[in-house]
Amino acid sequence: MSRLTQAPPRRPATADAPAPGGGGRRRAATFRSEQWAAWGFLLPIGAYLLAFYAYPLYRNLELSLRDYTVRSFVRGDAPFVGPANYLKVLDDPTFGPALGHTVVFTVVSLAFQFAIGLALALFFAGDFRLSATLRALFLVPWLLPLIVSSSTWAWMLNSDSGVVNAALGLFGVAPVNWLTSPDRSLWSVIVANIWIGVPFNLVVLHSGLRAINPVIYEAAALDGATGWQRFRHITLPLLRPVSAITLLLGLVYTLKVFDIIWIMTRGGPSGSSTTFATWSYRLGFGNPVPSFGPGAAVGNLLIVVALVFGLLYIRFQRRRDLA
Repeated sequence: MSRLTQAPPRRPATADAPAPGGGGRRRAATFRSEQWAAWGFLLPIGAYLLAFYAYPLYRNLELSLRDYTVRSFVRGDAPFVGPANYLKVLDDPTFGPALGHTVVFTVVSLAFQFAIGLALALFFAGDFRLSATLRALFLVPWLLPLIVSSSTWAWMLNSDSGVVNAALGLFGVAPVNWLTSPDRSLWSVIVANIWIGVPFNLVVLHSGLRAINPVIYEAAALDGATGWQRFRHITLPLLRPVSAITLLLGLVYTLKVFDIIWIMTRGGPSGSSTTFATWSYRLGFGNPVPSFGPGAAVGNLLIVVALVFGLLYIRFQRRRDLA
């Protein structure tokens, strides 16, 4: 055999020349270590969700399907009654008024919070002196604890010693029963809730406005577009994703508002400001003989409503991404 046809001798594997397959093993080891690291990061948040979301939801569902009393709640031997608690809630004379109050409270609060928040966001969109300071001042209602804000509004709207009636008295207006009149109690808590929720809308919508490229407005102005046309055809469409998440978060928050209503009116007088949130609390904890099952059933109805709107938002986002 000639020297040309002889195969060259194999060189032994060294550190400079790794053996065949060594790179694949290192890649597999790196992939496994990255997987373990990913699971390590997911484990705390998974444990948190299970402990503070999944388990309470399960317990609330279990409460709504059993006939719990104080004794059976402690001993854990409540009989299973299925949908009886839900049927009891639907047949309760409080269900209709509470549903109407919840709808009015949620819709009116969301509409005014969003409209006022958008108007303020447009006002602060232009950079001017003291803009940051004024925005910070508008955040005060949002930063205050709800018990402080609610107590302040209850004091301001007090029929005898409230500053609102005192101010109206300067113009010869007779004292108004803001919190003790069945015709005004719901609207009084709505005003307080709007005042508390406006700063959140302002912050989120202002961030959305800052993300819009100003070149688009300049091009529209050069084409002769008026301020209203720029707002209608540029601002609103480009702000739609931010507006959708703002309204969704506002809806979820407003549905579960309890502190404001309970501190100001306790759902009264005569149930005139009772919503599902306050009704659920009263059933479970506000009576000498608590009704844990029906109270949990009302709470689950609120969860279902929030879940439905959350799914609608996800569907809206998917359609938008596919468009």
